[in-house]
Amino acid sequence: MIDRDEVRARLTYEVCIPLVRAAMIAFSQGQTRQHLRSILPLGEKGVFGIMPGALGEGEVFGAKLISVFPGNFAKGIQSHQGVVVLFDGESGAPVCIAHAGEITAIRTAAASAVATDALARPEAHRLAILGYGEQALTHARAMMHVRPISAITAWGRDPGRAQAFAASVSGELGVPASACADAQTCVAEADIICAVTNAHDPILFGRWLRPGTHVNLAGASGVRPAEADNDLVAMSRFIADSREGVLAQSGEFLNAKAAGLVDASHVVGEIGQVLAGDLAGRQSPEQITVYKSLGHVVQDLAAAKALYELGLAPAG
Repeated sequence: MIDRDEVRARLTYEVCIPLVRAAMIAFSQGQTRQHLRSILPLGEKGVFGIMPGALGEGEVFGAKLISVFPGNFAKGIQSHQGVVVLFDGESGAPVCIAHAGEITAIRTAAASAVATDALARPEAHRLAILGYGEQALTHARAMMHVRPISAITAWGRDPGRAQAFAASVSGELGVPASACADAQTCVAEADIICAVTNAHDPILFGRWLRPGTHVNLAGASGVRPAEADNDLVAMSRFIADSREGVLAQSGEFLNAKAAGLVDASHVVGEIGQVLAGDLAGRQSPEQITVYKSLGHVVQDLAAAKALYELGLAPAG
């Protein structure tokens, strides 16, 4: 059993970013196995998700069982609650149960960092974060590992919470951070944008972005919710964590497709292909790039495997 505190202590960004990078390359090369997520709606409170997968032939396999209750944040509770169950690839025996909420918080941000490193301009240094929850904090931390972030702007629907988040991030990371009154002001000068809200309707619009901006869409993870408008999808080089997943389950892409602005070819490929050198990422300094993150169990399994193996290692 690996609890939340142990996950947080052991699954550092120095550990997790390379793990996620390798997992997404393996995923895009067909070395891993997984099904699309199965999502069970639970009324107004949230959803329950089941995500099975395997890291490869003879490798560990398992599943993430996760509930997402967005209202928990206001109560000081993680919005993502659940477990990652890891099975041994040789015997088929269950060997590990790890805290899924904490793994999700760290590996999602690590995946955005991997995508940012591959797609953002090398000199990008101004970060905008839309949202002030747990993913906002982990994304701020993760971005520091891939770009020389010198300024952070933040926005959320509750100005007081946005201000508290900016103060906390500035104190922890030693980078000037400020809360903005509206989302447009927040992203106006940004080189990198991380959208990590539970918004059901767009809060980020293509007409607001400067040429050369990179956007991580990591908050909405279902068919209905969409953090970005159709114009942003249509004007960008749109890269997925999983092309199959985005075509079936990304609200942003499906909205733009329904409006007749894009078709399936607009999802040019997967971040694993970019990382492996099989697909071009950014094609010009002026291009707007989007990484759409739905989150995939191979990331969770890779993290749980590393935690399990670290737990087996002799002390000292």
